[in-house]
Amino acid sequence: MNAAVLRAPGEMRVDRVARPEPGAGEVRIKLEGCGVCASNLEPWAGLPWMTYPTEPGGLGHEGWGVVDAVGEGVDTVAVGDRVAALSYRSFAEYDVAKADALVKLPPELNGVPVPGEPLGCAMNIFRRADIKPGQDVAIVGIGFLGALLTRLCTDAGARVIAISRRPFSLDLARRYGAAEVIAMDDHYRIIEQVKALTGEKLCERVIEAVGKQWPLDLAGELVGFGGKLVVAGYHQDGPRQVSMQMWNWKGIDVINAHERDPAVCLQGLRDAVDAVASGRLDPLPLYTHRFGLAEVGDALDATRDRPEGFLKALVTF
Repeated sequence: MNAAVLRAPGEMRVDRVARPEPGAGEVRIKLEGCGVCASNLEPWAGLPWMTYPTEPGGLGHEGWGVVDAVGEGVDTVAVGDRVAALSYRSFAEYDVAKADALVKLPPELNGVPVPGEPLGCAMNIFRRADIKPGQDVAIVGIGFLGALLTRLCTDAGARVIAISRRPFSLDLARRYGAAEVIAMDDHYRIIEQVKALTGEKLCERVIEAVGKQWPLDLAGELVGFGGKLVVAGYHQDGPRQVSMQMWNWKGIDVINAHERDPAVCLQGLRDAVDAVASGRLDPLPLYTHRFGLAEVGDALDATRDRPEGFLKALVTF
């Protein structure tokens, strides 16, 4: 099969490698595509503790496709079933996944790309945020994840205040249900604007979905007394400083909304498939850039540089 291999920082190429065989309790998936995650950017840039080249297909963990072989003891899926999987070598034509780490896709999603892992992340973040009707919810950062959370929180009866630096992202937030949008350009002006919108009480929930220091600082400022700060951004580029004095004084709950329990991740994936199939979520407009397998490096560059209109890149086969 063909598989993308990260030979060195910033150097990706496609190699011919052996097609993987499923073991007991596993299935092999003929992949249709794989989403590109911002967590790929640090290995792409180069990490001192990483060993290069990486394994074929490595970094790809948002794959979907059709089961084409099953291992011993698998009776929950069959050859020909279309699935979204939690697997980790999906920048390739085939990947192997545990049979209990995938979700069958219903007919409503035929022909539709389903990068299940990030969709499942959105559902799990929403669950952890514990949104209630009538709450004011600020979402800091409107990209792929922020847009999905805007829709979910709005549908739950919250008033969403979307904060983002790109004008087209603010337009997107309105289309996904945001009641208010604020340009992310001036720290103190944003705080005062949110105070004005909320009658000085600030927000019961604030979801930070950027993964950088300033948005995290801003998010903490926007949480009202006794509220929840939900850290959904992936803070992978170093330590963070936080205002513990402010967090203590306001008595806020801080939730790191990243899941590592496989069962929880799988439930989020199930919930996401149901939400997309039912029409509750429409992620299709968010898949803004598509690349071939030979262009994984270009897809990573786009994810890093975020050209105008960029939200989510898919590598499709």
